[in-house]
Amino acid sequence: MTAIKTRMIDFSINDHTAPGYLAQPVDGQAHPGVVVIQEWWGLVLHIKDVSERFAREGFVALAPDLYHGQAADEPDEARKLAMALDANRAVQEIAAAARYLKKMENVALQKVGVVGWCMGGGLSLSTAAHHADLIGAAVVFYGRPLTASDTVKLKVPVLGLYADHDQSIPLEAVRAFEAEMKKQNVPHEVHIYPGTSHAFFNDARPQIYQAEAAEDAWQKTLAWFRKYLVDS
Repeated sequence: MTAIKTRMIDFSINDHTAPGYLAQPVDGQAHPGVVVIQEWWGLVLHIKDVSERFAREGFVALAPDLYHGQAADEPDEARKLAMALDANRAVQEIAAAARYLKKMENVALQKVGVVGWCMGGGLSLSTAAHHADLIGAAVVFYGRPLTASDTVKLKVPVLGLYADHDQSIPLEAVRAFEAEMKKQNVPHEVHIYPGTSHAFFNDARPQIYQAEAAEDAWQKTLAWFRKYLVDS
């Protein structure tokens, strides 16, 4: 397993800076970059851990702190933080994180990947749709699908990973998004995991975590990024 190092950083966006958690291999080689986007809880230990997993698999991972130091551990508190988040600002910060990665000496020159969960999943799609110049591949874990008008703007490959019992993201919306991507000739795969519910990937929440589905989704995510950020 690749040795890694981690640290909090500040990256530039317009006339200010934003914080983020950077995890990277220490082998002196160039690696693909991935922006890791938080759930509505914030930049919590789980998101930092996932960033470290990416680094051990040979990616330079940057998780922007979209709440700028705030985090939640109760749903009501998380909902308030999510509702207060300016989605346009969040997308701009995610794009700025991608630009930061592209400028790093140990990040390969290819476009950057973007991956998110729940709220972050929807933001990963929005960033991919509006910043095709930066993003080379997107992965969405049970995030809100794009509207048809935004799907038209998608130019990058999309991997969708969804639960079949998700009260937040109806399967009808997922299927409609899948059909729209097909119509727009967007390279994509959509996987719906039987017997799972929203946030099945989050191993910090054992009441909803589904290990088998989470491992399969993780392997699909790594394969997707390796295909479109490394092999293409």
